[in-house]
Amino acid sequence: MINFATKVSVTMKVVALALLVLQLPWCIADAEDKPCKKKYFDGNSSFVCECSANYCDTVERHAELKPDEVIEYSSSKDGDRFTKTILAMDNNTADMSEGAELFTVNSSVVYQTILGFGGAFTDSAAMNILNVSSKVQDHLLRSYFSIQGIEYNMGRVPIHSCDFSLSEYSYDDYDGDFGLVNFTLVSEDFDLKIPVIKRAKAMSEWDIRLFASPWSAPAWMKTNGMMHNGFNQGFLIGKPGQKYYKTWANYFIRFLKAYDKLNIPMWGLTVQNEPTAGLIPFYSWQCMAMQPPRMRDFIKMDLGPALHENGYGHIKLMSHDDNLPGIFEDTETVLNDTETKAYTSGIALHWYQDNWPGADYDQLDKIIEHYPDQFILATEACEGYQANAEPVILGSWERGEAYSYDIIQDLNHFVSGWVDWNIALNMQGGPNWAKNEVDCPIIVDAENDAFYKQPMFYHMGHFSKFVPAGSVRIGLHSSANNASQLNSIAFKRPDGTLVTVLLNRGDSEVPFSMHEATQDGYFNSSVPARTIKTYLWKMADPSESFTESSVTSEHPKVTSDGRRVRSGLAWVLVMAWISAFFSLG
Repeated sequence: MINFATKVSVTMKVVALALLVLQLPWCIADAEDKPCKKKYFDGNSSFVCECSANYCDTVERHAELKPDEVIEYSSSKDGDRFTKTILAMDNNTADMSEGAELFTVNSSVVYQTILGFGGAFTDSAAMNILNVSSKVQDHLLRSYFSIQGIEYNMGRVPIHSCDFSLSEYSYDDYDGDFGLVNFTLVSEDFDLKIPVIKRAKAMSEWDIRLFASPWSAPAWMKTNGMMHNGFNQGFLIGKPGQKYYKTWANYFIRFLKAYDKLNIPMWGLTVQNEPTAGLIPFYSWQCMAMQPPRMRDFIKMDLGPALHENGYGHIKLMSHDDNLPGIFEDTETVLNDTETKAYTSGIALHWYQDNWPGADYDQLDKIIEHYPDQFILATEACEGYQANAEPVILGSWERGEAYSYDIIQDLNHFVSGWVDWNIALNMQGGPNWAKNEVDCPIIVDAENDAFYKQPMFYHMGHFSKFVPAGSVRIGLHSSANNASQLNSIAFKRPDGTLVTVLLNRGDSEVPFSMHEATQDGYFNSSVPARTIKTYLWKMADPSESFTESSVTSEHPKVTSDGRRVRSGLAWVLVMAWISAFFSLG
């Protein structure tokens, strides 16, 4: 017989052990980052970081910022990849040396709330991920979605096929099936996209915000009878409010329900991917024309009511989903109709024509000025898409700079998040059934059971890792004004941490001092040529932190895989003691 004192002693030991287990996340959060394993490809401007079954670089969270401590993360053309340095915030005067800039962060000037960052779960991306060994797959997905990676919290999902599929297909290719009785998901969903999405979600501390986009309706619903364009453009047959538009709206509902049944709910939808592409004769992959007046009426008469009548009124419906030129006028056409506007939440933006005439970023400011209850989300970008461009350049620093420059430009003009195109492509930039190969932040080398993290990956991570959902953009002013060589932006996170990102695309180093307008003290640093840096520090007054409020309810944190395991271990220990307590005698 074990006496009561012995039981109490065992109890205390078990509780202590359980508490120790629960403290392990702090130890792991402070773990050493694994450095990049550099690999150079001849003739390219920088290097990639190689990952294999046995090794992959990481960027751990810094567990807790100390008072007067500034954390600097640096990536550069010549050598750095998330190199971490601890700086001191002190009461010394600012660096006033020649060429030095003074940055003033003003956390009381608050702009838009950040939705997040991510990439697309295309057929091709999933196929490439699943084309390497399971350990390499895990490294790749953790690199994007785990707390040891760059912590993507958003993902785009094509509705049936797009060009980054092996063929054109839809979920219902039966002509005249207005009841959609033959609608069904296909092997590309069950064997490719869905398994990869589920693994990403399991690795993430975030409940990943997924949004879906269609490239084209099934061929039988379209005026040209094809999912892409020949000589004739392809529109939905008839007019909004008529049977083809009603059927297409119900197709969205069937898709949402099918993914819901597999525990993959969608956070958002875009109405139509690049609707202007459908106006181009001989456009060689899936597209469908939908001009703004038609999109307005489709939302008002068909898609919006279908979503609300089927329990999907919470879905964030986004208009446009096209490039920058003309975005304000197109948005006016859609949202000046109050019935249509009631069904929408945001405007989706692509980056492919940012240098075209009429591509004025000030249009984005005007959209938020006129429609402050809407958000703008950048939903697609890639490099290597230009005519005659090399699809994949392994180690291109310039392509990474293009990403971070566009992110800074977009977010400084009220864009609330930035979602890349494919999360993984092969060495040729595919597969793509239309031979429209492009570049990607992660390139998979299946032949060598490895993958390569491009400079684009690290440029994305300088935002996605350190600016979580619920952060807000805040005021930032440079003493150099518009003459600054640096591109810059500042945020305040939900925990009160201040974040600034500085990008130097120039060929000379820029020294600077930085401070918060209401606080004492500066920190001094510099940004070398061809370098991006992210800085994190806490304000002295803890009351300056804020809560994620409405964002928390729709985008909650979930336990990371490591924390989930440790919490589970603690629970097992406690349950084991309860069992032992009553069984010992």
